Amino acid sequence: MIRIDPRLAEASPAFVAVRRDLHAHPELGFDVHRTADQVEKLLQGWGIETHAGVGGSGVVGVIRKGSASRAIGLRADMDALPIQEDNSFAHASRTAGQMHACGHDGHTAMLLAAAQHLAHFGEFDGTAYLVFQPAEERGTGALRMIEDGLFERFPMEAIFGAHNWPNLPVGAFAVAPGPMMASCNEFIITIEGKGAHAAMPDLAVDPIPPACEIALALQTIVARNLPPSEAAVVSVTVLNAGEPLHVIPNTATLKGTVRTYSTATTSLIEARMREICHGVAGAHRATADVQFKTTCAPTVNDPAEAAFVREALSALGGPQTVQAFTPSTAAEDFSFMLQAKAGCYFMIGNGEGDHRAVGHGGGPCVLHNPSYDFNDALIPIGAQAWVQIVEQRLKPDHSAA
Repeated sequence: MIRIDPRLAEASPAFVAVRRDLHAHPELGFDVHRTADQVEKLLQGWGIETHAGVGGSGVVGVIRKGSASRAIGLRADMDALPIQEDNSFAHASRTAGQMHACGHDGHTAMLLAAAQHLAHFGEFDGTAYLVFQPAEERGTGALRMIEDGLFERFPMEAIFGAHNWPNLPVGAFAVAPGPMMASCNEFIITIEGKGAHAAMPDLAVDPIPPACEIALALQTIVARNLPPSEAAVVSVTVLNAGEPLHVIPNTATLKGTVRTYSTATTSLIEARMREICHGVAGAHRATADVQFKTTCAPTVNDPAEAAFVREALSALGGPQTVQAFTPSTAAEDFSFMLQAKAGCYFMIGNGEGDHRAVGHGGGPCVLHNPSYDFNDALIPIGAQAWVQIVEQRLKPDHSAA
C-alpha cells in the first residue's frame, strides 16, 4: 500500500478534473497550445516561475527552496495520438481522429499535482525543474527542447521520467538499471528493376522476386548475427509493387521498423541490411536503395539513478512496491534526454483496466488502443512518487546545525 500525503490525497479530485479536461481536448505533436496554456496558468497561479515556448510549445516550471545549488528535472509528456476514440464517457475526446490513448493527459496531471504540493509544502534544498514536453509521439519533442537549450537554461544533475503501464498493478512501480525501452528505427528499401509485359518476363528486370527474398533474408539478421542474449526486432510492415495484373512493375518498395537496445546493435543491423539488399538485388540484375533513419534512441537508465529511484519509491510502500522491469521494444524519446543527462525512466502501474465503467469501448485498456483510458487512481500515486524523488534527492543537509 502506497503511503500518500493526506494533502495530496485531498487535492487529487481537482487534478482528476484537470486530467479529464485534457482528455476531452487532445492535441497532437507540437500543436499542444491549449494544454501548454493550461499548464502555464496553473503553475503561475501557484506562484511557480514558468517558462513557456521551450522547444516550440514546451513548458518548464522552476521551484526553488533553500540555498543549495543542486537541481533535478521531472518530465511529463503532453501530446495525444491520431486515433479515433471508441469511448463514450463524458470526458471522451471532442476532436475527431485525436485521442489521449497513451495516458499523457494523466502524466501531465500527475506532475501538476506534484508541482502544487512541492510549491506549497515541499521540504527540500535546491531546485526542481518541471518539464512539460510536446511531441513525444513524434519522437522529436525531447530533441527540440534540448536543442532549445533545456539543459543549459535549466542546469540539472539528473532528469527523471515516468509512464503509466497497463497490466502492472496500481500502486506498483517498475524500473530496470539499464535498457527500459528500445530504439525506433525506420527503413525504406526501393528495388529498381525494369518493367515489361507480364507475358514477356524475359524483357523485364522483375523487382518483385528480389523484394520477396529481401523480406525473408532480413529475418536472418537477428537470428544469425546477434548472440541469443541480445534482443532486437526487424519487421517488414509494408511491401508495395505494381498494380495492373498484366504488368511487371519498375519498382518494389519495402518499409518497416528496427528495434534495438544499443546503438552498436542498430549499426550492425543497418550494415547487414544494406549488404543483403545490395547483394540480393544485384543477383537479380536490379538495384537497391536503402534509407535508414533513427527516430528514437534506446531509453537506457543510468544504473546509479535507477538504484536511487528504486530506493526512494520503495520507501513509500516497501521493497515489493518496485518490481524489476523487462525492457519493452516500444520506444520513447525521453531517451534523448538520458543521452544528454544522467537519469532514470520508470513505470507506474495502470492496472488491468477494471477502473473502466460504463461508456468505455469494447477493446482492451492497453496503450494506443481506442478503448484505453488513464486510471485516475494513479494521480495521487504518481504525484507522491515525484514528491518523494525530489525530497529524497534534494534532502536538506542539517549537519551544519
